[in-house]
Amino acid sequence: MRSAAGRGDGVPERTGSRASAGAAVMQYELRGVRVVVMHGAYDQHSIPPLEEALAAAARDCSLVVLDASGVRFADSSLLNLMLRTRRVVALRLAAPPPQLQRLLEITGADAVLDTRATVEEAVGA
Repeated sequence: MRSAAGRGDGVPERTGSRASAGAAVMQYELRGVRVVVMHGAYDQHSIPPLEEALAAAARDCSLVVLDASGVRFADSSLLNLMLRTRRVVALRLAAPPPQLQRLLEITGADAVLDTRATVEEAVGA
């Protein structure tokens, strides 16, 4: 089933838009799993489009993979959003860069969030 947020063919479709000059969100479906892709820097000003994309994905699918490979910066706004999202849908975090991985370790969120090395691994797990 295709939705407005994803073409259903594994090709990313831009959704949300740019919240600020430094962040963009896209999402697509891969083997029945919604993948939300983050690019750029995430703080309180740039988080709303990602929040909207995750909420839409949670309504449409029982598993959401959050591809963090393109994140350049993340603060507690992103961490809070991920923790809130995992309360309403199965959430897997894929390919967090070192800065984000460090944030997860410092806060102990790495023990709570299901983190995988790649999107493929997160989708197939």
